[in-house]
Amino acid sequence: MTPVDRDNLPQTYAWLAGLVLLGGLVYLLAPVLTPFLVSALIAYLGDPLVDRLERKLSRSLAVTLVFLLLFALLGLLLILLLLALQQQLSTLVERLPVYIDWGQRHIMPWLGGLLGTEQTSLLDPAEIKTILARHWQEAGGLAGRLVQALGQSGAMVVQWLANLILIPVVSFYLLRDWDELMAHIRHTLPRRYEQRIVMLAQEADAVLGAFLRGQFLVMCALGLVYTLGLWFVGVELALFFGLLAGMVSFVPYLGFIIGILAAGGAALVQFHDVGHLLGVLAVFGIGQLLESFLLTPWLVGDRIGLHPVAVIFAVLAGGQLFGFVGVLIGLPAAAVVMVLLRHAHQHYLQSAAYGQADEPRD
Repeated sequence: MTPVDRDNLPQTYAWLAGLVLLGGLVYLLAPVLTPFLVSALIAYLGDPLVDRLERKLSRSLAVTLVFLLLFALLGLLLILLLLALQQQLSTLVERLPVYIDWGQRHIMPWLGGLLGTEQTSLLDPAEIKTILARHWQEAGGLAGRLVQALGQSGAMVVQWLANLILIPVVSFYLLRDWDELMAHIRHTLPRRYEQRIVMLAQEADAVLGAFLRGQFLVMCALGLVYTLGLWFVGVELALFFGLLAGMVSFVPYLGFIIGILAAGGAALVQFHDVGHLLGVLAVFGIGQLLESFLLTPWLVGDRIGLHPVAVIFAVLAGGQLFGFVGVLIGLPAAAVVMVLLRHAHQHYLQSAAYGQADEPRD
C-alpha cells in the first residue's frame, strides 16, 4: 500500500473545509444570488462572440454591441411572446371551468373507483368558476392581473424591480471584464496544480458551453415543432402548450411528459374524441424522435457526455438543496464532476490498484 503523505493532509483538510464553507454560503445567500448567477450565465454565453468581435474592435465596443444586441433580442422576444400569450391565457382562463367540469365527470369517478372510495369530488366546480369569473372580470386582462398579484407584496415588487435592473448592469460589467476575471483566477491558483486545474477547467468549459448553447437551440426548435404541430391538430392553446413543453425540455423527457399531459387533456376536453388525442401524441412523438436522432446529435453532439440521468439528477438535487439557485448551478456542477470522474477513471485504469488480469494457469 502507498503510505499516506502526512504533509498534504492539512492542505487536503483546508480544501474540504473551503468546499463545505462555500456550500454553506450558497445555501444561506441563495435568495440574493439568483440575479448574479443569471448575469454570470449571460456573460459566459456572450463571451465567445465578444472575443471574435474583439479581433476587429475594442473590448468595450464589442461588449456594448453584443450587450445591446442580446437584450434587444430578448426584449423583442419577450414582448412578442406576451402579446401572443395574452390571447392564449385569456382562452385558458375562460375554458378552465370547462376543463374542471370534464375532469369532475370523467377523471374523478375513475379515481374514485381506482382508490375504492365513494369520494369522487375533490373540487367544488361552482365555487372555482365563481372565483375565476370574478377575478378575471376585475383584473381586466393579463397586465392587470400581474400588477394586482405583484401589488399584494411590496417586498416582492421591490425585489423584482431590483433584479430587473441588476441583471443587465451586472451582466455588462461581467461581460466586459470576463477575460480579466478568468486571468486573475488563474493567477491565484497554486503553482503546483495550475496546469492540471486549467486543463480540467477547459474540459469542463467545453462540455458545459457546448451543452448550454446546443440545448438552448434544441429548446427553441422543440417549442417551434410542438407549437406548429398542435396548431395543425387544432388545439386552441397550441402556442401556450408548445412553448411550455419546449421551455422545460432542458430536463430530459420532462417537456415530452408535460406536453402530452397538458395538451392531451386540453384536446380531449375540446374535441371529446380519441382522434385528436392521437394527433397530440403523434406531435410529441415526432418531436421526441427529432430531438433524439436529429436535434440533439446535431446541435449538442454526442461528445458532450452529460447522460440524461445525470442531467435529471443534477437539476433535481440542486433544486432540492438550494432552490432556484440550485437549478442554475446544478448543470455546471454536473459538468465539472463528470470531467473529474473521467480523469479519475483514467487514473484508476493506469494505477497499480487496477492491476492486470492474472495469466491463465496450465
